[in-house]
Amino acid sequence: MAQFNDIPLHELQQGLADGTVTLVDVREQDEWNAGHIKGAQFLPLSRFDPAKLPAPEAGKKIVIYCRSGKRSVTAMEQARLGGRRDCDTHLGGGILAWVNAGLEVEKA
Repeated sequence: MAQFNDIPLHELQQGLADGTVTLVDVREQDEWNAGHIKGAQFLPLSRFDPAKLPAPEAGKKIVIYCRSGKRSVTAMEQARLGGRRDCDTHLGGGILAWVNAGLEVEKA
């Protein structure tokens, strides 16, 4: 398995604030509806297709997240196998880490 990177919460927050991060949520519809990180794009793992990931943009990092960090690793591996070398970063603790840090989620 390839080497993947964890992004610290404060770096993710900064990247979302300054537009240098494209965030992708790979949880399922019910989880998304219950609460997701504002600005995230929804691409559930059950229908995951690396071709549907956002196109790479200069100066922007794609960050994938799920509930706790397991499905995001699966998604990164699928992206790598699909030829995407730019999808190697995730929020290791997932949305649980986000919520446990007292950060807000948006409901669908």
